[in-house]
Amino acid sequence: MSVGLLLVSHSARLAEGAVELAREMAPDVVLVSGAGDGAGGLGTSLEVVQDALGRALPDVDGVVVLADLGSAVLTVETALEVDEDLAGRVRLAEAPFVEGAVAAAVAAQQGGGLDAVLAAAEGAGASAAPAAAAPAADEGRTDAEVVSARVVVRNPLGLHARPAAVVARAAAAFGGPVTVQGVDATSVLQLMALGTTAGTEVEVAARGADAHDAVATVVGLVEGGFGEV
Repeated sequence: MSVGLLLVSHSARLAEGAVELAREMAPDVVLVSGAGDGAGGLGTSLEVVQDALGRALPDVDGVVVLADLGSAVLTVETALEVDEDLAGRVRLAEAPFVEGAVAAAVAAQQGGGLDAVLAAAEGAGASAAPAAAAPAADEGRTDAEVVSARVVVRNPLGLHARPAAVVARAAAAFGGPVTVQGVDATSVLQLMALGTTAGTEVEVAARGADAHDAVATVVGLVEGGFGEV
């Protein structure tokens, strides 16, 4: 199921900036702005939102909508009430505007369905709690045990937005859980919250049948400097 995002803001420039940021992390996701009052000013417009939905929906199975302030929420809710056929395909998230857009876009890029993308947006408002610490790998491990490796971050800005998105997309391709320094490697926000910089050593760990490949892939990305060194 393909899911797109609609960002509804009082400011066209704010929405366009959020779309640009999210698109950097999710280049294959349909991202649409539905912002401004329709006359070049600040505000929201039912017609603008309806037009934006009309542009997004033909290319996707569903759309998650993020709105910046209360009246924008009301405008989106009105659009959904006016067209009852949208109910099964359009979901309004209760989420922080920028963080929610980034998290939702990455979830959509990873192939998440409507519920998963909505949950990613709404979960972006929570603090980035680390995943449970993984035990050290042992010889004779089974697929239920952990494979881990340590790697030094090389690129100057560490796991900032774009590299974090690269890691998140790579980690999501494997069946088992993957962590970087104890946090979920499929979460851009948790990776960014680590605050890594050049020279920081991090542990990459994974479980499951593809654990070796997962660790090798993420370690390779970090060692390669994400094309920034």
